[in-house]
Amino acid sequence: MRSGGINMTDITLMTSCAAPAKVLPSLTLLSHRVRVLPMEPSSILKMPENTILLVDAREDLSLAKSLCSIVRASNLTMSVILILTEGGFTVVNASWGVSDVMLTTASPAEVEGRLRLASQRGGSAESTSKEHAVDSGSVEINSSGQMCSGDLVVDTQSYTVSLHGKPIDLAYKEFELLKYFVQHPRRVFTRAHLLQEVWGYDYYGGTRTVDVHIRRLRAKLGVEYEHVIGTVRNVGYRFDPLESQDEVVDSADSDNNDSSAASD
Repeated sequence: MRSGGINMTDITLMTSCAAPAKVLPSLTLLSHRVRVLPMEPSSILKMPENTILLVDAREDLSLAKSLCSIVRASNLTMSVILILTEGGFTVVNASWGVSDVMLTTASPAEVEGRLRLASQRGGSAESTSKEHAVDSGSVEINSSGQMCSGDLVVDTQSYTVSLHGKPIDLAYKEFELLKYFVQHPRRVFTRAHLLQEVWGYDYYGGTRTVDVHIRRLRAKLGVEYEHVIGTVRNVGYRFDPLESQDEVVDSADSDNNDSSAASD
């Protein structure tokens, strides 16, 4: 989309500043769509995949680094740009996994140029969404509607799951939950999001239900494969295809309390 001959880029600014315009003043002079979200892990799930993420690292470098790590762990392809003071440049390095850095005092011309380059590197929204819909390198879908990740096969036609060719007995919601995960490999979902997508808007139970079903799924997958459903601390869960178990973030469930059975 263009406005006045200038490309309009979708931008997300994560900041704790009460006056977001002060984070990068030059941005207010440019014709771009900017949404402002709090510096919280859950904000990552509220952003479109074609956005350019600006992270306010002027004051809390530790929090900014943590958020960048979560974006990288979520396998999102969006460009991430840190907004820094001059002192911040002494701390940031390649391990942060960011695309670029900018001083909070950057000129409008510099901001526009860096956003343009980030947009070109980030790829189109269409290609990004396709990548997240089905990761062909890790989950295959055949003509029979079977989703295969290594020896794990989820059959969406017969509502059955097998591992190493042996059937796994799953309750209906357990199957729906596993199916949703496999359909979105490496994507991180909050408990609230999973509750909405798997149980529906009319379900009035709490997010504790999700934890119970996750534990049941892990138990039925067995010790060898329970880690494919990983826990991302302070955010939620994600499915790591069997070929990529080394990338699992904190696969052990942080909540070890016994829970009562949840109804399907």
